[in-house]
Amino acid sequence: MMNVLGILLQEQPSATGSSGLSGILMIVAIVVIFYFFMIRPQQKRQKDIQKAREAMKPGDKVVTAGGIYGKIREISDKYIVLEISEGVRVRIDKNSVFASSEDTRQK
Repeated sequence: MMNVLGILLQEQPSATGSSGLSGILMIVAIVVIFYFFMIRPQQKRQKDIQKAREAMKPGDKVVTAGGIYGKIREISDKYIVLEISEGVRVRIDKNSVFASSEDTRQK
């Protein structure tokens, strides 16, 4: 009796094979939704940050990832010399600067 019940409760394959197709469509739909809500906006944000870094020039006021406000005094390919107070300059990695301080006040 237990064997018959086990056989009856097992999922029966459909004649059209639509259960396999609907499973694949569901996975594809999840991947598409994930792309449009997670991956694409992040890529756009990264491009905007990169454009802002390329547009930086000496004299611009910026904010670092650590929350330090300062004025750019010198720019290299890999680092920025930032004046954080009168006569106090620090050299930081260019990738740690995210936005100019004027942009953060407007948002």
